[in-house]
Amino acid sequence: MKDVKDILGEAQEKMDMAVMYLDDALAHIRAGKADVRLLDGIRVDSYGSMVPINNVAAVTTPDARSIAIKPWDKNMFRVIEKAIIDSSLGIMPENNGEIIRIGIPPLTEERRKQLAKQCKGEGETAKVSVRNARRDAIDQLKKAVKEGLAEDAQKGGEEKLQKVHDKYIKQIDEMLAAKEKEIMTV
Repeated sequence: MKDVKDILGEAQEKMDMAVMYLDDALAHIRAGKADVRLLDGIRVDSYGSMVPINNVAAVTTPDARSIAIKPWDKNMFRVIEKAIIDSSLGIMPENNGEIIRIGIPPLTEERRKQLAKQCKGEGETAKVSVRNARRDAIDQLKKAVKEGLAEDAQKGGEEKLQKVHDKYIKQIDEMLAAKEKEIMTV
């Protein structure tokens, strides 16, 4: 039989994972500012295997509006450039033979609204995960009562679980508000 502490610990771990997922998802949404994590999903062919760009080049953000990619191998210029063009990033890279530069254009008002909507969708997914973790924990608590756990311990566990749930939902709302503000700021 699991005790209340174990059940709450598992639920909190699942909620942590949901928040980490959201943080990662929001990082990949372009907010008009340069971020090297925008390139995380782009893979290039390096000696027969598909690897992330940061495995074959130094990726930096020299300013808020551009990303600089300096390949370690001169043969990788064309491959990296083609991978960026073929990606869903929607930005044309500039290659001067020394460095590949990606200029991040300012977002249109319509695109900002689309991105804000996308962020809300990701946030809702994270909230659903947090709620599911709470529901699973409550089910486990009810099952533990049938196996001999005191009902007072179950009620106390559910109250603690609700407080943890509320904390994570608030954290998700704050993350979404910060990202939306970042997107909507011109």
